Amino acid sequence: MRDSTRLSRRAALGLAAAAVPLAAAAPASAATTIGGERLARTGVQVSGASGLPRGLTARSWLVADHDSGEVLASYNAHRRLAPASTLKMLFADTVLEKFERAEKHTVTAADLAGIPSGSSLVGIQAGITYTVEELWLGVFLRSGNDAVHVLSHMNGGLDETVAQMQARAEDLQALDTKVVSPDGFDHEGQLSSAYDLTLFARHGLADTDFRAYCSTKTADFPAGGKKTFQIQNTDRLLTGAYGVAAYDGLIGVKNGYTSNAGNTFTGAATRDGRTLLVTVLHPESGGSGVYEETAALLDWGFGKGADAKSVGTLVEPLSEGGGASVTPTRKGAAGASASSKAEQSSWGMAGGAGGAVVLLAGALAVRGRSRGRGSGGGSHRR
Repeated sequence: MRDSTRLSRRAALGLAAAAVPLAAAAPASAATTIGGERLARTGVQVSGASGLPRGLTARSWLVADHDSGEVLASYNAHRRLAPASTLKMLFADTVLEKFERAEKHTVTAADLAGIPSGSSLVGIQAGITYTVEELWLGVFLRSGNDAVHVLSHMNGGLDETVAQMQARAEDLQALDTKVVSPDGFDHEGQLSSAYDLTLFARHGLADTDFRAYCSTKTADFPAGGKKTFQIQNTDRLLTGAYGVAAYDGLIGVKNGYTSNAGNTFTGAATRDGRTLLVTVLHPESGGSGVYEETAALLDWGFGKGADAKSVGTLVEPLSEGGGASVTPTRKGAAGASASSKAEQSSWGMAGGAGGAVVLLAGALAVRGRSRGRGSGGGSHRR
């Protein structure tokens, strides 16, 4: 049963009616956007359902059905924004398949070199041997950039991992995403979108290891010798912390924060056999706001959103038989909103990486194991 904190939050967000204006009937551009032309439009996109939460302050958000891939509602779905640590979902989508959980790695100083100052860390030390499972727990629970860098070095280095991540994004048809670093830290030009991040989450949750890691609340982490210390997942909607109530049925997936991105979050929850995905980017409502707005959108999706008609689709990866309605181009994706260039990020960077054909070939080359199916400021970052 939800506590008084959740009830007051629902009241504050005014779930009874939507006050945000719907988008104009005409698309913002003639370019066809991945997932459907309605997702190219600015403003709220919803059909057949009412009662969207009031008071949403996010610069972009999206609600989708995990199983069918139908987008139930969105707001500026393809707007390019800084993703912060939600980009770690793409990192996991790309690298998780490369190593067995029980594989061990003794960390060197070189593995930890170049981690950006102000990064969130799990506390990895050179000279200590970690299992791959422990490193992934560091990535998912503490959003540890040190764990990301160690795994990246195991994977052939930072540049190689970035190239593989970009290739994976191309294969997933996540054309709004530009990868500069594997950890999601503030780097000029590093961008994604609510649509792309939701693709990463949906694809990741099909992997049993990904699902297990993102849903883990606490774990013991090596401290050298036989000593350990406990780490807790920084996803407040999963654990219930710092004034945020745990959301009933929440699976994960990943939260983030940087001084440039503000707060970002993609969450997945299951109720009565139905799983919904929600991504919320850059809300104005502060640290807990990203969770409150996500919870409100999940409440809507499980409630009045059950009557919503699809306004778009989460496409399947090209390597798994997916195909766009038209041949996607970077120019087409960038043209989703003629007014969005000035609103993308504080860097005003637009566009993803070029060379889609080369990157897609890379994605097909690195695609590996079959995935088990589960049911279904400051610069400090997480």
